[in-house]
Amino acid sequence: MGTIRTTLHLTHEIQNADRYVRVPFDVPAGTDSLEVRISYDSEAAVIDLGCEGAAGWRGWSGGARTAYVIRTDDATPGYLPGRPEEGEWNVILGVHRLSAGGADITVEISLPAESTIDHGPDAAPVTGVARGSSRNLPAPTGLRWFAGDFHAHTLHSDGRESISGLAALGARAGLDFLAVTDHNTTSHHAHLPSVGMQHAITLLPGQEVTTHRGHANAFGDIGWIDFRRPAQEWVDEVERRGGVLSVNHPISGDCSWLHPLERTPRAIELWHSTWYRELIATSPLAFHERWDKDAVLLGGADFHMQSQGIGPGTPTTWVAAEDASPEAILAGVAAGRTAIMGGVTVRDGLSAPDLFTAPVLLRIDDELLAIDADGLILVDGTGERRSVHGDRVAFPAERSAGPHYLLHPDRSIAALCASPAARPTPSPRESGVPARDQ
Repeated sequence: MGTIRTTLHLTHEIQNADRYVRVPFDVPAGTDSLEVRISYDSEAAVIDLGCEGAAGWRGWSGGARTAYVIRTDDATPGYLPGRPEEGEWNVILGVHRLSAGGADITVEISLPAESTIDHGPDAAPVTGVARGSSRNLPAPTGLRWFAGDFHAHTLHSDGRESISGLAALGARAGLDFLAVTDHNTTSHHAHLPSVGMQHAITLLPGQEVTTHRGHANAFGDIGWIDFRRPAQEWVDEVERRGGVLSVNHPISGDCSWLHPLERTPRAIELWHSTWYRELIATSPLAFHERWDKDAVLLGGADFHMQSQGIGPGTPTTWVAAEDASPEAILAGVAAGRTAIMGGVTVRDGLSAPDLFTAPVLLRIDDELLAIDADGLILVDGTGERRSVHGDRVAFPAERSAGPHYLLHPDRSIAALCASPAARPTPSPRESGVPARDQ
């Protein structure tokens, strides 16, 4: 054992044939750790990094790292710990961007590993912050509206916060739940229950299935979804395992949704934080007009780091659920019981949801409730407009006329909702313990 060095010249022809280049290496019996390092000219290329073991997928860090370590009892965030099994392994190089002349990349594999592992700091629990559910929004019998966010990242992909740091930010924002959706990995899932309990916030397991032609969040403790396969397989496999799949930021620069689908997923992240750049924009609504009208609507801040200024919960997605457990939240999503709220404030340079006074639009059965929306305008999917007079106003609503949304007088969007009839897809709670495929 020692260090193996391989140098490749990556070209556009290689990228055209397969964006995910394999660099094979053998792991002998008795190996207790390994380390992979890559080096290349970052001006000439952006190369993503991952690992496939002899027995299956071991992790992904995309372009956020140039090295990883896997040990029997620990691993670099983004990768699964466990004794390296004997057999052929592959370093996975995701060829994201190349200059015209291509780029050289050197791969070094050390058996055993030489470097230490950093999981980031543990944040102190936040106390004394009221959670969104204490707003006690009107809900169907047996349910309660919980406030959360369906899109956030940590050190397990390209985020800058540890899982503990992210949980503390979510709790400080007053959220009841927060989905942790690191790119192309599930290495964070095992940590979520204990960290969530420490910070008194539900951390919902997710994976952002990420490609150059679009992203989608797979929610639920359902195992890893292979981003290298066609997107239709993501949709079908997540449904088979009892999870919920959501197309992310379908109109968002070079991350817009381009994958063809014959069957659409259960949900769509219609309100991504990029909508705050121009709240009078109608492009998300135009996309929805051409999408499956039965899709459940979700919102996501897509939090990565505090320096970006976008904090967890902006926008906020409310879910009517039996309780705040991951299973109950996902059951609420699968049943279409969601509402998205855009009201924000800024605290210490970071946006945070205005959970207790911002306008909310809820759908309960065939009735819409506009809460704290006096002076706003209710608009439906057909363009019909109605003025809101009062702090709690009920409107009849045709299910087929969604989505429904609230506008400020300056035409900026304040809140939206849609509550389509649930498809005959079993929710995570109804389907029992989901299969965990690797």
